Amino acid sequence: MSSTAAFYLLSTLGGYLVTSFLLLKYPTLLHQRKKQRFLSKHISHRGGAGENLENTMAAFQHAVTIGTDMLELDCHITKDEQVVVSHDENLKRSTGVNVNISDLKYCELPPYLGKLDVAFQKACQSEGKDNRIPLLKEVFEAFPNTPINIDIKVNNNVLIKKVSELVKLYRREQITVWGNASYEIVEKCYKENSDIPILFSLQRVLLILGLFFTGLLPFVPIREQFFEIPMPSIILKLREPHTMSRSQKFLIWLSDILLMRKALFDHLTARGIQVFWNDVFWKRCSLSI
Repeated sequence: MSSTAAFYLLSTLGGYLVTSFLLLKYPTLLHQRKKQRFLSKHISHRGGAGENLENTMAAFQHAVTIGTDMLELDCHITKDEQVVVSHDENLKRSTGVNVNISDLKYCELPPYLGKLDVAFQKACQSEGKDNRIPLLKEVFEAFPNTPINIDIKVNNNVLIKKVSELVKLYRREQITVWGNASYEIVEKCYKENSDIPILFSLQRVLLILGLFFTGLLPFVPIREQFFEIPMPSIILKLREPHTMSRSQKFLIWLSDILLMRKALFDHLTARGIQVFWNDVFWKRCSLSI
């Protein structure tokens, strides 16, 4: 390679690195900052599954009473096309009855068990007297001013359409966010109603990480408004350390290093994207950077 070619190559590379660093630090030089319709620093996952029976009206009421910024819940659709709030499609874990929500009318749904294991929390149970599976519209009616994060649990066009209709009916586009880990579900949500902010799917989270580490992220437009990831180290809370191999512990450590990047979070925040990282999210809440 001639010295001239090497000079141009190094100049181009240097210019790219400087521009990438500058836009990473000051992204509004290229991108318009997203308008934040609300700010959340505390999210009650499933209404606060570590304190009440998950996804119940009692859980949601308790969370709002103690001052949560946002409710997180999960939605399914019944045989008679009612949008219900439940994490599981199959109700064996939560009700003791081996049936699917989609196979039953709303009036046929069994009640929750009096005690439920708390997901992602070792040897922990929650209990409560309110064991009824609520309708999404009941939550909207009870908490008209509370931001709600809706996890569309199944890839069902009717469910997505019904949720969108309810959001519009209760005029909640400004204080609702929806999505799923599935890229396909998030795409359908956005296509159905682009006025409702969307979450990053798992595929998009991985893409964002790839763009960040290659320096390309500052140049790429982003339509999502909520970046939500669990801390990989939460796995260490669920398993006995002595049962894990060194390679497993190393992978968890490496995942934490790759995911929990302050520069990434600062960049997204500067672009008006709310960032939620968590280790206690699965029990009750999440914190925003």
